[in-house]
Amino acid sequence: MTAVPGGAAARSPAASGAGDGGALGVWCGGVLVFGALMTPLMAWLAPLGFAPLVALLGLLSLPALRMTSNDRPVLVALLVAVLWAATASTWSPHRVEEAEDSTALKLALQLPLYWSAVCGARRAAPRLRTIALQVLAWGLAALGLMLIIEAFTGAALYQLLHERFYEPTRPDLAARNLSRSTFVLALLWPVAAVGAMRVKGMGWLSIPMAVGAVVGAVAFDADAPALAVFLAGGVVLAALRWPADAPRALGSLAAVAYIVMPAVVIAVRAAARALHFTPDIPLSWAMRLGYWTHAADWIGDHPLRGWGLDASREFGPGIVLHPHNGPLQIWLELGAVGALMAAAIWWLALSRLSRSKPDLITAAATASAAVYLLFGGVNFGVWQEWWLAMAALVAAVAAAAKGQNVLRPSTGSPI
Repeated sequence: MTAVPGGAAARSPAASGAGDGGALGVWCGGVLVFGALMTPLMAWLAPLGFAPLVALLGLLSLPALRMTSNDRPVLVALLVAVLWAATASTWSPHRVEEAEDSTALKLALQLPLYWSAVCGARRAAPRLRTIALQVLAWGLAALGLMLIIEAFTGAALYQLLHERFYEPTRPDLAARNLSRSTFVLALLWPVAAVGAMRVKGMGWLSIPMAVGAVVGAVAFDADAPALAVFLAGGVVLAALRWPADAPRALGSLAAVAYIVMPAVVIAVRAAARALHFTPDIPLSWAMRLGYWTHAADWIGDHPLRGWGLDASREFGPGIVLHPHNGPLQIWLELGAVGALMAAAIWWLALSRLSRSKPDLITAAATASAAVYLLFGGVNFGVWQEWWLAMAALVAAVAAAAKGQNVLRPSTGSPI
């Protein structure tokens, strides 16, 4: 540490234990701890509540809102995409009567609030950041164990709590709701586990996280989270082996997927027809294939500008709510313009994770990004508030873990 007059070194964050950043650092650290406490509970009992939770974290962290030069390309790309989405709402067949149902308005609020939550995690005092990462790791490990218990008891505890505090629920609805918990756990476990390793060497907590996600996913008929756990492990290893190239490769794959997805669907359908091939697949996957082919057909009607924001909701019964494929939804609603913007966002976001030497937290962040892409490709709608909040939460956890490298303000972007 550089010596300064008046014994400043003795009052440094490392020496005092108060953490850097003064009152703002302590405030943001408290917000981060609160978020860490609430995340496992939300994941288990109310995953849809992540949208208000992350928005609240961002609102409380507004004094820490900053944009570094490293942040600017991604944030500008996101802002341009939000503006295009808002513009596309003017020609969308989907009309909203209440402001609270406006996706354009929600996106306009989510961008600054969710980014503020990430900035708050960066700004948090080291001691409180450490506590938050420990709390999150223990909480998600407990969630993994709880999902294992729920898997072997048929969601008995969830049903008991639901009946005690709300109303009785059917076992199939309880299983469906708990399946969302496995998505949350599969997405968060790479960054949460590495965050724990940064502060106390508690990497072993990743075991109940990963096992709980897999067991819960199998028990509650959610295929993607089980696959995602193994995908994340493979991506972590790749990013550690090729720290400069692996994030860029994933970003390039994501960008290409957003650009060519309609053509891929059309080509696969044509090949299946030519070969008279009809796959024998589960109903849920058959429904997805139907959504995808319908979406590819309707994209051809307005390929440049798309049908408009949230137009997917108006294409039933061919498409129910959304195509269950992020690239196809972007093409259908925002056209080629929107697809190019989405491709640019993913490439910029993942390329900034490229490092000259292996870095565990950026490898974990790359893995969580891969899981997010997987789920966005086969499960969730692009504009689902809770799912967008999960992306911000991953970035916030990664930023907090990255900040544990040093006990003084970083000159660059934590993530």
